[in-house]
Amino acid sequence: MLDIGAGELLGLALVALVLVGPSKLPTFAADAARFLRKVRGFTQSATSDLRENLGPGFEDLSVSDLNPKSFIRKQMRQALEDEPALDKNSVRQDPQLP
Repeated sequence: MLDIGAGELLGLALVALVLVGPSKLPTFAADAARFLRKVRGFTQSATSDLRENLGPGFEDLSVSDLNPKSFIRKQMRQALEDEPALDKNSVRQDPQLP
């Protein structure tokens, strides 16, 4: 997800403790958690609306597919999997090549 390690998480907690203060830290953490839940709900509803409006054929759409680089990579993988395998006898060699 965010690829945050334990040391980084501890550092963020210490910075939050210093900036917010120990008395307001529990309410700040609750507000932050509430905000993250709202953002997660918004992204899930946006993704489901996108799948619904795109119609049939896009049921397996993921958010990462909207990134052009990953979309092209996925399409290339599917094309290579669909291509029949060639053996040495079926490949025509150019007579001019050594």
